[in-house]
Amino acid sequence: MGVTRVTRLPLPPVLAIDAGNSKTDVALIGPDGSVLATGQAGGFQPPRTGVAAAVDVLAEALASAGVAAGGGSGPVAEHVSACLANADFPVEERRLADEIGRRGWGRATAVRNDTFALLRAGLPPGAEPRGVAVVCGAGINCVGMTPDGRTARFPAVGRISGDWGGGGGLAEEALWFAARAEDGRGAATELARALPARLGHDSMASLIEAVHLGDVPAGRRHELTPVLFEVAAAGDPVALSLVHRQADEVVAMAVVALGRLGLLDEEVPVVLGGGVLAARHPGLDDRIAAGLAERAPRARITVVTAPPVLGAGLLGLDALGAPAEAHGKLRAHFG
Repeated sequence: MGVTRVTRLPLPPVLAIDAGNSKTDVALIGPDGSVLATGQAGGFQPPRTGVAAAVDVLAEALASAGVAAGGGSGPVAEHVSACLANADFPVEERRLADEIGRRGWGRATAVRNDTFALLRAGLPPGAEPRGVAVVCGAGINCVGMTPDGRTARFPAVGRISGDWGGGGGLAEEALWFAARAEDGRGAATELARALPARLGHDSMASLIEAVHLGDVPAGRRHELTPVLFEVAAAGDPVALSLVHRQADEVVAMAVVALGRLGLLDEEVPVVLGGGVLAARHPGLDDRIAAGLAERAPRARITVVTAPPVLGAGLLGLDALGAPAEAHGKLRAHFG
């Protein structure tokens, strides 16, 4: 009686996941760095939904890519490289890695904070993993790493960890100053007219009431951040002070991370990304450049506009020792 031999077909090397507060991207990457499938789903918010429900969102992104995962279908990749928002402490990374591992999507799983994806995407091709990244999107965060495995991180969980700014924080501050300008408690600012106008109101009083009663969806508040930068660019002192404070926060985080890693006096990349920084507002960019030139004069600023899932994919290829050609092909796909 013959013996039937089952040949295990090779799996794609990497399942790359980048999950932010507002959206999730996945990419299945072939051995040569080609992108075999991509998918997208909603925001990844384990503090609000719980770990299992948050990882369900990652499963939705896989399904949208046409990738059958879970339910006994076996792994879809050798290595899962997941760069996730809200993975701010090692214990959170472990919990998320355990849940993703339980789903059986890959034979190995690595979970990092999503800022590491930005840093990896912003490093020059072929460069060693050495530098600092600051992301300023809905919130703000900073990480750094060196080739010997050392990292610099911040908790980045909001005001209780000393954070200030990001798109959500800037919108909130702009509303605060605009409210006080309209009722006389604060300095006059064009924000008092421009912010309510953007959301279809004729006064801050009307907008405040609508926000308080829940008539303004939370997502629409992010529309106020570009208004802040427009008003600042026109020379409004109050708006400009907020832009300058945001720039100073970016510089402070980068300088502290560089100092922790002993890189302040070395030529090193400082990678900037996220919606606020990728928008390239001149007043913000110029102040950041000036601050770094003063406090870390050998830092080289790079602004990343490629999707962060690129960084997750590159980290996955790194883990498997993929050749430079594979890295280059993946970079080319994401522009």
